[in-house]
Amino acid sequence: MPLALLALAIGAFGIGTTEFVIMGVLPQVAAEFGVSIPTAGWLVTGYALGVVLGAPVLTVLGTKVSRKKMLMLLMGLFIIGNAISAAAPTFGAMLAGRVVAALAHGAFFGVGSVVAAGLVAPERKASAISLMFMGLTVANIVGVPLGTSIGQSAGWRVTFTLVALLGVVGLVGVAALVPEAGKPRGVTIRAEFAAFRSAQVWLAMAMTVLGYGGVFAAITYIAPMMTEVTGYSPGAVTWLLVLFGFGMFAGNLVGGRFADRALMPMLFTALGALALTLLLFTVTAHDKVLAAITLTLIGALGFATVPPLQKRVLDQAAAAPTLASAANIGAFNLGNALAAWLGGIVISAGLGYTAANWVGALLTGTALLLAFVAAYLDRRVKTSYRDTSPGESPSGTAPIPVNGGR
Repeated sequence: MPLALLALAIGAFGIGTTEFVIMGVLPQVAAEFGVSIPTAGWLVTGYALGVVLGAPVLTVLGTKVSRKKMLMLLMGLFIIGNAISAAAPTFGAMLAGRVVAALAHGAFFGVGSVVAAGLVAPERKASAISLMFMGLTVANIVGVPLGTSIGQSAGWRVTFTLVALLGVVGLVGVAALVPEAGKPRGVTIRAEFAAFRSAQVWLAMAMTVLGYGGVFAAITYIAPMMTEVTGYSPGAVTWLLVLFGFGMFAGNLVGGRFADRALMPMLFTALGALALTLLLFTVTAHDKVLAAITLTLIGALGFATVPPLQKRVLDQAAAAPTLASAANIGAFNLGNALAAWLGGIVISAGLGYTAANWVGALLTGTALLLAFVAAYLDRRVKTSYRDTSPGESPSGTAPIPVNGGR
């Protein structure tokens, strides 16, 4: 494994910790600022919207500098945002800090995905992307549960102070290990935006919004769901998040490996199984053992979609991948924001915490339908190519396959 991938994973670890740890300390934050749980859920929604905004804007600005310098600048922004959250005197200031930290998120993973894919052979791109995202999944095994435990015992402000320090470690890692390749050649803002002329790029991002968004409908409110519905103690939420993190870790590795071999079949399987699991969670949330198993499966199936969805966008925007890659990270978080908001609506309507799982299943099921549409369009393009091109080139070799077709 190239050491640069380790550096990217370190940065992803810090970002993953701050993204998910808020869910474990949401009741404590709500209590300190005197707001309701659904209102506190805006700390998840606001972060997600910050990613959606920051991903394309900062990526476009980053075309003027090398990718390494851009990654370092993004980690600096991440540190500042978490420091603001740790010292926030009001809920509004806390929300502002979350948004500032989130601005770095999408561009970091978007630029990082391109860097990771460029470090390995073409047939290993999805695996390389999954290795970078491994930092985020490890954060859910170690960083998020530990941050939740610290937040419940020493206070959530200590948690966010430590997260800011994690950002410092990530910054040092990128500076020391990511190679300086100079400013990307031939990369212009016009070329990057040209990638969005492809309907398949938009379809892939729509799948991202709805598919992974389904996970957040349930996970945003996991602490109150597990304590109020399942009957776990607040301290047990830490260990439940560890199980969720282990599921994410395993799903990320499996998704990366199989996306390199059969991308669309991997998406069909993961999205279909995830939708069914979220439906089941409305029932299994009432039993401690079944809830723990289901939560692990949601983590695994949800993150099994990440490498194939990210690679799908890279394939379809191969000529100018950086902005499309970052925009897809924004799409993940647009889905998170949408799901957290919709989950809050059904909870506020008095339908109970488990009603958010129905929202998640509906979102993921819609993503599955879009995946079938994308595959159908792929087949139409391949058929059209065969009908309008000779079966073989003059040299006797097979024609070049359509980019991204699987």
